[in-house]
Amino acid sequence: MRILCLCFYFEPDLSAGSFKNSALVEELAKQLPEGSQVDVITTLPNRYASFAASAPEDERQGNIRIRRVPLPAHQSGMVDQSRSFVSYARRVMKMTASENYDLVYASSSRLMMSVLGGWVSWRKDIPFYLDIRDLFVDTIKDVLSTKITVFAMPVLSQMEKWAVRRASRVNVVSGGFIPYFQRHFPDIELSGFTNGIDQEFLDSAPSEQVALSNAVPEVLYAGNMGEGQGLHHIIPPLAKHFEGRLTFRLIGGGGRLQQLKESLNAHGCNNVVLDAPVPRHELVKVYADADILFLHLNDFDAFKKVLPSKIFEYGALGKPVWAGVGGFAADFVRENLGNAAVFPPCDFEAAVESFEELEMAVEPRNEFTDRFARNRIIERMAAEIIQTAG
Repeated sequence: MRILCLCFYFEPDLSAGSFKNSALVEELAKQLPEGSQVDVITTLPNRYASFAASAPEDERQGNIRIRRVPLPAHQSGMVDQSRSFVSYARRVMKMTASENYDLVYASSSRLMMSVLGGWVSWRKDIPFYLDIRDLFVDTIKDVLSTKITVFAMPVLSQMEKWAVRRASRVNVVSGGFIPYFQRHFPDIELSGFTNGIDQEFLDSAPSEQVALSNAVPEVLYAGNMGEGQGLHHIIPPLAKHFEGRLTFRLIGGGGRLQQLKESLNAHGCNNVVLDAPVPRHELVKVYADADILFLHLNDFDAFKKVLPSKIFEYGALGKPVWAGVGGFAADFVRENLGNAAVFPPCDFEAAVESFEELEMAVEPRNEFTDRFARNRIIERMAAEIIQTAG
């Protein structure tokens, strides 16, 4: 059996998609019958312009072959991202033209990866397993201006319908996505394998409750800093309000980093440190040094359906979690994480008020870590993919 995996992000790149896809490919390689192969076509590390990691363009690991497509230099803007994806798609078409596969797996946070996976499966007349990490069409109407979406939405909607209906089975990473698919695609085969907790975070989970004693606790955010996270709306006023009481450390990069810097300067914040992205193996130590783990999504209707992967990392480490999220994610945090304060996105006053709910202590979340261990989730997902391939 031969499975083709199309994923824009893969190890050693830094993103939720990279971590999930890398773990899934390893599990597929374990479960496949002898003589099988997993072919990965991904990109050279490109998640952040400020983070560079070396990786070979063509790599073999047992029965796994990984080919990484070099992309033109880009930032995080939509035009740059579109140009990068076109480069990737052209290479995928060329690389797969004369190859035979039994199934195509595509992991998609943006619509075009779904379309590309569907196109390859149609061209080869083979099953297509589609992993949906974000509702692109549902989100784009909140991000782009009405002048653009009025023309783009009908086209994007038709592309989404074609890709989803082409899929033999669709997996969604958030339970908040399920009503959308049941409404628009009632006949599709739907699964709900979420993101999960990687082993390095499970290994660092606390075994007992410990009080946090720093006189000025550190609030940490590590991840993307784009329009979707909306940090430029909430961090500057929040940091200014808690000056002398809290310090903030923000690690990462993204399309709104410059706007965040400008807003911090305008507010006169002197208790915020901005650091570049760090490699995955350093992230656990960064979390361990922090006192409070911060999460925020922008105030878009579409984001009420998402479940950020960061919740799983944060939850495993037992630290207090301060989360500006709504909808499904807010309910998930309240139901699954003790010692977590939730406030509506971009609501400064509610954020200040919710902070008082946090207990300055680290405590085990054993039920959460048992339920959402990545390896358990990935084992079931890999088995389903192989079953779909027949």
